[in-house]
Amino acid sequence: MRKLKRSTSTAVLLATLAGTGALATATPASAASYHCKTSSYTVDDPSYSGPDSDNWDFDVKLCAKRSGGYIYTTAKVNWDGPYSAHQHSSLTFNKARFHLQTKRSTAGKDPVVKYANYTGLENALEHSSGNGNGSYETGTLKTKASGRYQYLADGYIQLDWSGDGKGYRKALLFSASPRV
Repeated sequence: MRKLKRSTSTAVLLATLAGTGALATATPASAASYHCKTSSYTVDDPSYSGPDSDNWDFDVKLCAKRSGGYIYTTAKVNWDGPYSAHQHSSLTFNKARFHLQTKRSTAGKDPVVKYANYTGLENALEHSSGNGNGSYETGTLKTKASGRYQYLADGYIQLDWSGDGKGYRKALLFSASPRV
């Protein structure tokens, strides 16, 4: 009989520990998710005057999230370039970059608290698919958040067209992300 009590006690103890272990390994609430806004811009290639379409259609998704006392911002660029651009894509741009900004939301103009220029956009544009399409993702900016402010992601594309000698042209502006 004594042996039965010990087995029962051991079973109860193991069941209790197993239950505690299950509670200890439960996953925490899901991490914060990005709040994003997508907008578009079409630009004409000023160095091309052929019979085919020479427009570049850009869609930019700007995203921001607040998590663990930090603000994270990122962007994804998709484009539909001209088919003919693929044939001579390495000759289309001298330079291209995406300028990503983390801004603090205030009354009036939102001040930039952190930014980065992502020049890898040029390589991605110059290596578009056979149809002139492609995509590029920036890195992520991480900024310490002040609890009393909201923040957002903003950004623009700058293109330096090959052969025109004008350097970066007017920035292609996109809609900022929602505030977080």
